[in-house]
Amino acid sequence: MKTIRVCVGSSCHVNGSYKVVQALNQIIDQRGLKNDVELVGSFCMGKCTEGVAVECDDIIYAVSAENVEEIFEKIWGKTN
Repeated sequence: MKTIRVCVGSSCHVNGSYKVVQALNQIIDQRGLKNDVELVGSFCMGKCTEGVAVECDDIIYAVSAENVEEIFEKIWGKTN
């Protein structure tokens, strides 16, 4: 199982973490990956100025509602 952590701290919340979580959940559902991906909330990862911080496999990505699918492809493509 792959764990994806999404920052829900105050700065990322303002930058749209709720929309990113919704989009990630939708992607996971559409691809039938509920048993393969665990989506969890996290607090500050220290990348507040770059967008919503999303971490997987010790790599932190700057994510927005516009690039969430592209970032998911990067994350998922590393193992599959």
